[in-house]
Amino acid sequence: SEVVSQSAFAFLFSEMIQYSQTRVNTADELIAKLEDAGVGVGRRALELACWRERSSKRETRVRGILQFITQALWKSLFGAHADSLQKVQDSDDEFMIVEKEPLVNAFISSAPVNCAAFVAGVVRGVLEAAQFPAEVSAHDNEEGATVLLIKFAPEVLEREKRQA
Repeated sequence: SEVVSQSAFAFLFSEMIQYSQTRVNTADELIAKLEDAGVGVGRRALELACWRERSSKRETRVRGILQFITQALWKSLFGAHADSLQKVQDSDDEFMIVEKEPLVNAFISSAPVNCAAFVAGVVRGVLEAAQFPAEVSAHDNEEGATVLLIKFAPEVLEREKRQA
């Protein structure tokens, strides 16, 4: 079956959090460890999602790759599309993926950090594998949702301008 049960995912993710916590000294180190674990998953998830979509088209535009992530990839990983994709108003190189109740936070109550740092790593891994280098970080907003802030590298914007 293509679907992993939520209880199996919750158990494995919880074990990864506990394992990572024993090997770090600060919350920032734990965030970095979760992001790094997510990057490897993201690289593989891109390949799998492209195969499942059976599309030979490679995304070359920022909006295209972000829509692919928030729709096809998100559905493949979490069973539903991301809640929203937004552009940061005063910045050409920043976007936000908003998820009201991230699956990775649903079963983790004792972690000292936002466990969506793992998902930020997944998104970064997908973007890097698709040749869209970016910094991705997870934040909580005032409504209690998780925001993945994506800041693209300057060369991505330069490529985007050449394609326009």
